[in-house]
Formats: sequence, C-alpha cells, structure tokens
Amino acid sequence: MHRAHLNKDPRFRKILPDLEEIVLDTQNKVYLRICRSILSQQLSVHVARVLYARFLALFNSKEPSLRQILETPLEILQSIGFSRAKSVYVHNVCDFFLENKITDKKLFEMADEEVIDLLTQIKGVGRWTVEMILIFTLGREDVFPVDDLVIRNATIQLYNIKETDKKKLKEKLLKISERWAPYRTYAARYLWMWKDGGGL
Repeated sequence: MHRAHLNKDPRFRKILPDLEEIVLDTQNKVYLRICRSILSQQLSVHVARVLYARFLALFNSKEPSLRQILETPLEILQSIGFSRAKSVYVHNVCDFFLENKITDKKLFEMADEEVIDLLTQIKGVGRWTVEMILIFTLGREDVFPVDDLVIRNATIQLYNIKETDKKKLKEKLLKISERWAPYRTYAARYLWMWKDGGGL
C-alpha cells in the first residue's frame, strides 16, 4: 500500500526498486528508548552501541526500570562514558515519566502531536528525539523529521533543490513531504536507506 502511494511521485519512483521494503515495528519501555536516543546523539552508531551495552551492564545486562535508573548516581553514568548533560537528561526522562504516570499504553493511544507536546516538556528532549520515538518505537506511519540532517540532504539531492535560505528550504521540504502523506514515515525510512547506499 505505502509503496504504491510513494510510486506516484516520479522522483521517489526512481529509488524505490533498489530498496528493501520497510516494515514498521513497535517497542515497549518507551522511557528506555528515549534514554537510548539521548545517549546516541552526536555519536557514531558504533560508539553509541558500546555505551548502551555498558549502560545495560550496570543492570546485569537487563533493561532497567525507571526507578533503577534514577537510583543510579550521575557519577556512575559518567564513569561509563555518559557526559554530565546526558546523565542529567536520562534522569530527567525517568523523573518525568514517574511524576506524570506515563505508561506505554498511554503513549500508544495519543496522537503524534500530543506525544511531541508531552515529551518535549522534558529538558534534554527535543522534537527530533520524539520524532525518532514515533517512528522507531511507536510505529507511526506519517512522521517526517524535517530537521534530520540525513533526511534533508537526501531530499535535496533527490529533488535537486537549490534553495539556500534555511526557512524557505524547510518550507519546501515540508511541501514535498505532503505528497507522501499518510506514509511519510516510510518515505523517511527509504530516504535514510537510500542515503546510506550512496544515493544516485
């Protein structure tokens, strides 16, 4: 269904045949997925994986509860390679989930913008981070992370965009993405995959 829809766009049609079909997954323990996303920011995939493995090792390689993370001193998190800021942000996430009694069930039932509005209240969690949660944890079909650098570069390349003004560029990218609704998540995932493969 989503591939047939994306195939209607002549530019997108050029790259789809070479890309493996995307299937959206969902995951539980959303708080932990946010913590992992915070941890991986501005790090290579390899380094992020190493740090996350060290993090899980603190809990006998099992996924910790909110309280277990909060009971882990910031100094311990820093000792395994977390920056001071990321250590604080991880605690912020867990505090927020506990104080507001946020459950996976509640998040799965909320609309995309409601999730964004709720979770960006946490210091250290921006819109991009929540969009990654919507895409990779909640399995939402129509999310376009326009501020993601890889997505921007892939779309600019595919559509041969020459605009240099940042505001106008963002508007142009969002306008293009409207063609892919209600399957913009799939479009984003294909653009990531295409860019990883080197593009045209």
